[in-house]
Amino acid sequence: MPDAQKRQTVVVIGGPTASGKSGLALAVAQAANGTVINADSMQVYNGLARLSAQPPAADTAAAPHRLYGVLPPSEICSAVRWRDMALDEIARAQGEGRLPVIAGGTGFYIRTLTDGISPMPEVSPHLRVQLAAEIAAEGNENFHKRLAAQDPVMAARLHPGNTQRLIRAMEVLMHTGKSLAEWQALPPTGTPAHLRFIKVALLPPRNVLYTRCNARFLQMMDDGVLEEVESFPPPQKDAAWPLHKALGYPELRAYLDGKLSRSDAIIAAQQSTRHYAKRQVTWFRNQMAADIVLETPDAAAILAAL
Repeated sequence: MPDAQKRQTVVVIGGPTASGKSGLALAVAQAANGTVINADSMQVYNGLARLSAQPPAADTAAAPHRLYGVLPPSEICSAVRWRDMALDEIARAQGEGRLPVIAGGTGFYIRTLTDGISPMPEVSPHLRVQLAAEIAAEGNENFHKRLAAQDPVMAARLHPGNTQRLIRAMEVLMHTGKSLAEWQALPPTGTPAHLRFIKVALLPPRNVLYTRCNARFLQMMDDGVLEEVESFPPPQKDAAWPLHKALGYPELRAYLDGKLSRSDAIIAAQQSTRHYAKRQVTWFRNQMAADIVLETPDAAAILAAL
């Protein structure tokens, strides 16, 4: 492994939704001639920029921002695909003499970048499309039972409602004849030894975080997010896109379809956002070995560690 002094520094800022990660990353980038690189699995897609809380134009004008809205919503961005794109952007930033600042709440993306990932087989996109049609036709519960009959280990790990991961488990099993659990147990590969990661966890107190989640969704409504959702293609029988699971999308879609009142949709969306934020806090506390833990955004603490 290269000497620590010779490795190139990358700042990684992780934390729950509405914690202030994007603002903190921008502050660091402005102070240290940096480039902000997205590590959020929803913000990588175009189509629902407001709902996925992508940085506004003022932020992107203040410092370079990469990997925001770069993929069409019909594609699947795996952690490995994101890591490869992120490594390209890190190299690009460093080639420009800029500090790479990774910012996002998708912990698995971040861990794949910093710690590597177990080797995984490439699966035909046609098989993925086929399985997406099957799960839409038979329902998640029946698909989960079918997976359990063939791969009880993975089925026991997955909630029946997690469509994307159910499809992933089944496609790997069908393509390789081995459980995804067996692949995941292999030693990780792809750890970038040439990089020095300064890992920052931004974890506000729960009451503060929940208040921010509620307020941000109301601000989104004021900013026209309902119109954005209305213009976005709704799920089809055989084609549910990742953005259809974006925080707030199911509730606002239900309102537009006449299944919820506006006020109930807002309350439900705020609740789902708080629940997701809680899960993120748990992940970053237990799964990310942070060098710096912050309750409030503090760019100076990060800059001092550079």
